[in-house]
Amino acid sequence: MSIDSVTAPASALDQYQFNNERKVNKELGKNEFLNLLVAQLNNQDPLSPQSNGEFVAQLAQFSQVEGIEKLNTSMESMLSGYQSSQALQASSLVGRKVIVPTDKAVVDTSQPFKASLTLPVSSSNVYVNVYDSSGAAVNRINLGQQAAGNVNFAWDGKNSSGVAMPPGAYRFEAQAAYGDETKGLYTLLPANVDSVSLGQNGGELMLNLAGLGSIGLSKVQVIGQ
Repeated sequence: MSIDSVTAPASALDQYQFNNERKVNKELGKNEFLNLLVAQLNNQDPLSPQSNGEFVAQLAQFSQVEGIEKLNTSMESMLSGYQSSQALQASSLVGRKVIVPTDKAVVDTSQPFKASLTLPVSSSNVYVNVYDSSGAAVNRINLGQQAAGNVNFAWDGKNSSGVAMPPGAYRFEAQAAYGDETKGLYTLLPANVDSVSLGQNGGELMLNLAGLGSIGLSKVQVIGQ
């Protein structure tokens, strides 16, 4: 058996392993870029050599790309730390009460229900209609004349006949009279935080409120009551 016949398979195997290793690392790193740059200089046309300006431009471009990669890495690290800190802070809200812009709330009618509304301009007559989960009118809270701003109101948990209502979900419809016209108002109602959901792809943290569903953390107006 000849020497060539023995070494040929080994050479083929070495070549196969080299090709596999070359396919694994497809990114052009700093060392690879410098090697290519040196090879370019060694093999340039002696009659038309590369100018110093082109050489400096390539080095500057490489330095810029490397700086951007480091900046991206730093930003990803900062974002991850911020998200972890935000999640830790939001988790402390579980079991607590927050004030959010909504017209629905889960009410414990055994105690006064306190909330507020936003009045853009002064009104001669402001009131809040209360509806149960079936949509039936329960009571009306008359607030009379009010100045612009946040206006607090409370419901004693009773219907218009003075009968105590059962605990559950209720809807609050705030209205303000402006001459012969009546306009709806935004209400800020309390809700209990059941859990916190992390936003997908670095999105906003979501608070899961009892009986109301999810709402973004940025929409919380007040923590506690």
